[in-house]
Amino acid sequence: MPFPKLLFVLLLVSSHLTALATAPAPRTPPITRIDPTFWWVGMKNPQLQLLVHGPGIASSQVQLATYEGVTLDGFQKLESPNYLLVNLTISPTARPGKLKLEFKGAKKATYEYELRQRTTPGDKTKVQGISSADFIYLLMPDRFANGDPSNDVVKGNRAPGLARDSMYARHGGDLRGIEQHFDYLKDLGVTAIWPTPVVDNNMPRTGYHGYALTDYYQVDPHYGTNEDYVRFVQRAHQQGFKVIHDVVLNHIGSYHYLWLDQPAKDWFHQWPQFTRGNYRNGTVNDPHGAAQDRTLFSTTWFDTTMPDLAQENPLVATYLIQNFLWWVEYTGLDGYRVDTYTYSDPGFLMQWGQAILAEYPQLGMFGETWMQETEGVAQQAFWTRNVFPPVGGFKSNLPGAIDFILRQALLESLTKPTGYAEGVAKLYYAVQGDWMYEDASRNVIFLDNHDVDRVFSVLGEDVRKQKMALAWLLTERGIPQLYYGTEVLMKNFSRPDGLLREDFPGGWATDPKNAFTAAGRTPAQQDMHAYVRKLANYRKTHPVLQTGQLTHFIPEDGVYTYFRHDAQGRAVLVMLNCNATAKTVSLQRFAERLQGYTSAQDVLTDAVVPNLQTANVPAYTALVWELR
Repeated sequence: MPFPKLLFVLLLVSSHLTALATAPAPRTPPITRIDPTFWWVGMKNPQLQLLVHGPGIASSQVQLATYEGVTLDGFQKLESPNYLLVNLTISPTARPGKLKLEFKGAKKATYEYELRQRTTPGDKTKVQGISSADFIYLLMPDRFANGDPSNDVVKGNRAPGLARDSMYARHGGDLRGIEQHFDYLKDLGVTAIWPTPVVDNNMPRTGYHGYALTDYYQVDPHYGTNEDYVRFVQRAHQQGFKVIHDVVLNHIGSYHYLWLDQPAKDWFHQWPQFTRGNYRNGTVNDPHGAAQDRTLFSTTWFDTTMPDLAQENPLVATYLIQNFLWWVEYTGLDGYRVDTYTYSDPGFLMQWGQAILAEYPQLGMFGETWMQETEGVAQQAFWTRNVFPPVGGFKSNLPGAIDFILRQALLESLTKPTGYAEGVAKLYYAVQGDWMYEDASRNVIFLDNHDVDRVFSVLGEDVRKQKMALAWLLTERGIPQLYYGTEVLMKNFSRPDGLLREDFPGGWATDPKNAFTAAGRTPAQQDMHAYVRKLANYRKTHPVLQTGQLTHFIPEDGVYTYFRHDAQGRAVLVMLNCNATAKTVSLQRFAERLQGYTSAQDVLTDAVVPNLQTANVPAYTALVWELR
């Protein structure tokens, strides 16, 4: 190459490098997000704490442009330079609009923060609550039905696509898929829908289950958008359904931005290395318990990918309380199911429950208070509103529990011989323990869910026993919950968990069978579906099974009898024969509840029972009689 041309090239390269060296670096937005993402005027609590996140934002000073009814109470730095807390008071006179927050200093920015008008007060279609009049259908959105293939692949996600042949991958179910089967649920007799968590779980593995959230304020994009969820709740309400929002207080996913860029070390319980807890909630109220055992229950991580929140930190508590107020106001949802309720800090649980119910006293709430049979009714009742005095300063304000003790007793009734306190006697004593609750009718009763063996498998795939269990579920006190697919004999055991969470047959266009339709069910599936449908719809139209008083009799010869009755003279007799042989039962023993009644109608067969002298009950069968 001639020298002049070479010199020209060298000068050109040098000039380009100089330009790169002096060019400004790509600008990083000073504010990446603010939580809560927006708020409302007219909330009962006028205080609002904003968590501002952005690189180096802590070096800024905050000013609030004049906004009538809103004052800036100050701002607070945290351990991380990337966070700033901004405290506001929103008076009752404030109106909807956009606040102008100015951040001045090394990082300069202006942020318009939106205040919206509340819509829940006075709107009877929103925040309707959950009661014993409801029949809950629990489903996993990812495994129920795929109604919108456009969200099957989410670019940029740590697990962007689907693999229906893997029990740990996403399968593609979504909110739209649930909506497309509202008619199926309504026909079945369902009144409330409980999806497992719908918030973002952007995890590289098993994000489908929803319990390792990575964003408190976003719906998982595999299910839809935030706006899709709002519409889902609205459409559910229009169809006569309530919506239960599954929430996780105790922990987050390890890819949550609050963990990846921690506001401060004291926002989490941190151990030198992963330390698995003892899973013993009894350590919280054990008067003789060792502090070490209590610590190993309440401050360890639930699992390796689930950092444990330090809810005793008042800043963490405020962040969480505001988020769960936000979802109620934003969507109008009707109830909260609280995951791993007992694992949270007891003081925080009292504060959280008080704050949520003060703002939304009609909101339904029940918690996962997972108990083993040996822990007993008293331990379960401790975590709900109960008759006990405070223990260690804790007095639960949770309206109801997921009744694990009653479930275990029912299953023992159908799998073990009856003794003085064994078999069906265990069920009697579990119900007898209702005196410990403020109101046991607020407990959610169930046969199976997404964490335990499916009931059909537990009962040895015995259709008689499953029908008997379902009859109990839909006539017992409390709020009945059905796990998706139980009505069409879905089965499997809980290890590994993915086996419990198979796709509902027919939820995908390519499925060879469609159990959402009568034509797509086997004769056995259709028979079970019809059984649930008949009893659930009977319950739906007969208040005595929703709110009637319960009177039960000590089991005799493996037969357990109870009545639901009310002041209007309505009554239903239920008799569970937990034996492998038929039984003829004299009804004279139940005279105190049969006075004034001369006949009955069998709710399940429609047959008339002309007199109330004896009942012939086949093996492993439940009689459900409406008394006349």
